[in-house]
Amino acid sequence: MKKDIKRTMSTIFAVLLMIGSVAYTTKENRTIKNGYKIGDTATDFKLLNVDGNYVSMSDYTDAKGFIVIFTCNHCPFSKANEDRIIELDKKYKPLGYPVIAINPNNPVTYPSDNYDNMKIRAQEKGFTFPYLVDEGQNIYPQYGATKTPHVYVLEKKKSKFKVAYIGAIDNNARDASLVTEHYVQDAVDALIAGKKPEVTETLAIGCSIKE
Repeated sequence: MKKDIKRTMSTIFAVLLMIGSVAYTTKENRTIKNGYKIGDTATDFKLLNVDGNYVSMSDYTDAKGFIVIFTCNHCPFSKANEDRIIELDKKYKPLGYPVIAINPNNPVTYPSDNYDNMKIRAQEKGFTFPYLVDEGQNIYPQYGATKTPHVYVLEKKKSKFKVAYIGAIDNNARDASLVTEHYVQDAVDALIAGKKPEVTETLAIGCSIKE
C-alpha cells in the first residue's frame, strides 16, 4: 500500500514537473519564436508617452529609421544605460535616427515601473526621447524582446520599417567606461553610410521583462 502511494506521488510530481517545464519553455520561447528577425518589417504602434500624448513611428515623417529600446525604471542594467541612451538620441536624432524607448514591464507586478514613476524618472534624467508604456504588453512580444534594455535598430525603406540590428547597446551593459565595441552606434553609422551593419545581432544583457 505504501509503495503504491509512493509510486502515485512520484508520478504526480513528474507530471507536474513536466507541465511546469512546458509552461516555462512556452513563456520563454514565445517571443523568440514570434519575434522579429533581421530584415523583417516592424509594424507601427501607438503608445502613451510620459508627456500624456500618444506616439507612433508614423509621426516621424522625416525619420530615416529608429533606435527602439525596451527599457524600464527599476532594472540596474537599464539604469546603467540611461546616459548612453540619451547620448544615442542626441547624436542620431538630428541624423534621422531618433530613439524611442518603451517600458514593457507589468506595472502591477513592478509598481516602480508604473506610469507615474516613468514620468518621474524621465524628468529626473532629462530624457530627450519618448518614453512609452507598452499597455497590455502587446508590443514587446511582437519584437521578441526578452530583456531590459533590448535594442532594435530599424531602417525606413519606402514606407516600411525594416529590422537592421537586434541586441545590446554595446559590449559592457554595466560599466560604460569599459566599453570597447559600440554595436548600436556602428549599426546606425553603417545605415547612414548606405551600408549593411557588419554586426546585426548580439546578446541583450539585462533584466528579464516582467509579466
